[in-house]
Amino acid sequence: MTTALTELASVRYLVDDVRAAVDFYTTQLGFTVAFASPAIAAVVRGPLRLLLSGPATSGARATPDDAATAGLMFRSDPVSGPGGRQILLADPAGNLIELFQPAPLPASR
Repeated sequence: MTTALTELASVRYLVDDVRAAVDFYTTQLGFTVAFASPAIAAVVRGPLRLLLSGPATSGARATPDDAATAGLMFRSDPVSGPGGRQILLADPAGNLIELFQPAPLPASR
């Protein structure tokens, strides 16, 4: 049985080597490959989808150190790409959280 994309929890990890990360998660932790390219891959296990973003992805772009709004520390400017829009937010421990808005689906004919 497969889990619908809308039922998955998605987490993005920034990785130095997409292929090595895919190999690790599939071989050592039992994930399966949903899709893979040299720049980004998605591996799935149950209701968890890990997006493995390499250095060429928009999520890995350099971020400013001083972007604060309403007491929140944003670590990037909003970025738009083919999949949607994203921005990185730092939690109180400095961990980065990606806020993501998917691109609209093309209208069906």
